[in-house]
Amino acid sequence: MTDDERRARLAARHALAPAFHVESPEAVTRAMTVLHSTEAATVHLSCRARTAAFEVADLDRALYTDRSLVKQLAMRRTLFVFPRDLLPAAWAGASARVARQERARMCKEIVQTGIAHDGEDWLDRAAAEVLAVLAEAPEGRSAQEMRAAVPMIDVTARTPAGATFSASSVLLYLGARGLLVRGENTARWYASRPRWTLTRHWLGAIPTPWSAAEGYREIVRRWLHTFGPGTEDDLVWWSGATKTIIRAALAELGAVPVSLDGGGTGLLLPDDLAEASEPDPWVALLPPLDPTVMGWRHRDFYLGPHRERLFDNRGNAGTTAWADGRIVGCWIQDDAGVVAVRLSEQVAARTRRALEAEAARLTAWLGGRRLGTGYRSPAMAAE
Repeated sequence: MTDDERRARLAARHALAPAFHVESPEAVTRAMTVLHSTEAATVHLSCRARTAAFEVADLDRALYTDRSLVKQLAMRRTLFVFPRDLLPAAWAGASARVARQERARMCKEIVQTGIAHDGEDWLDRAAAEVLAVLAEAPEGRSAQEMRAAVPMIDVTARTPAGATFSASSVLLYLGARGLLVRGENTARWYASRPRWTLTRHWLGAIPTPWSAAEGYREIVRRWLHTFGPGTEDDLVWWSGATKTIIRAALAELGAVPVSLDGGGTGLLLPDDLAEASEPDPWVALLPPLDPTVMGWRHRDFYLGPHRERLFDNRGNAGTTAWADGRIVGCWIQDDAGVVAVRLSEQVAARTRRALEAEAARLTAWLGGRRLGTGYRSPAMAAE
C-alpha cells in the first residue's frame, strides 16, 4: 500500500466510512477534532453525513442545552464547533493568536476610519462596556441588542481596504479572547443569529488556563489522530500557526516521520503506526468547508485533477461527492430543493447508484429546504 493510499484510508476511517457511523454530534466532533461552522448549515450536514440517524435537534441539544459543543473563532480566523474540553487549548493558542491579530487590525482601522484618534483606548473602552452590559444579562444579547445597549459600538465604517468595521468586530474580538461565546441561536438551523453571552455565564466554571505551548500541542495531537499522516506544511496551513510553533508541538508529541509518494515526508502519532484496515465501499455527500475536505493543504491524494473545479481561488471547498476515499464530483439543489450529483469523472455503475441513493436520502432529510452558500465552486456554478 502506498502512503497516499494510507492517507485516503485513514481519512475514510476517521471521517466518512459507513463503519464509522456514530450516534451523536459530540462523537463526530471529537473524531474530527473540530467542525467547520463558518456557514451554519455546514455543521448539521457534516454531522448528518457521519451519523446513522441525525436530526437537527440532536445538534441543538449539544450546542444549546448540554453545551458539550461550543462555537469558537480559532484557526485561520475560522469559526469552528469545538468539543468543550478542547476550548482551553484554543483559547491559549490558536484563538489567542487570532485575537492579537484582530486587535492590531481593529486599532489601526478605528483610526483610519475616523472613529477615534486612539484605537487602543477606544477598543478597550468599548470592550469594557460590552462586558459590563452582558454581566447583567445571563441570557445573552444579539448583536443588534448590543448596538442599542452600547451606543459607542453602533458604528459602521468602510475601511481603506474596502472592508466594513462594525459592532460585530468588537464582539468577534472578545469571542476570540474567550471572554464571550455564541450562545443560543435565534434563527433557524441553517442561519446564524446568536445571542452573545459571557463565557462564564454559558459554561459555568471556567477551566484552568493553559499555556500557548500546551494548547498548540493538544490541537496538533488531535489533528494528527484525525488527519494523519499529514505534512508539516499541512499543519501550518490548517492551524494558522508558524513553523516554529508546529515543530515544537511535533517534537513534544514524538511525531514519527513516514515517506509519502513524490518524496515528501508525512507525520503520524507514535501510537498510530499500524496499517489502516480496508474500509467497505462507501459514498458521501459533504457540505461546503466540511472538515475532511479542508483537513489538509496538499489535497492531490483525494482530489486528483479536480482542484480548480471544486475549490475557489482562496482554497475554500464547495459541496463535494466522495467515493471510497476520493472526491469524484459535487452536489447541487434545484429550485425545488432536490439534490443532484454532478460527477467530475466516470465512476462504476455501483458507485453511481450509491451516490444517487445518497442524494435521494439527503433530499428527503432536507424536506424541500434549499440551502444557500457563499462557497460555490466552479463545478457547482456550471450550467
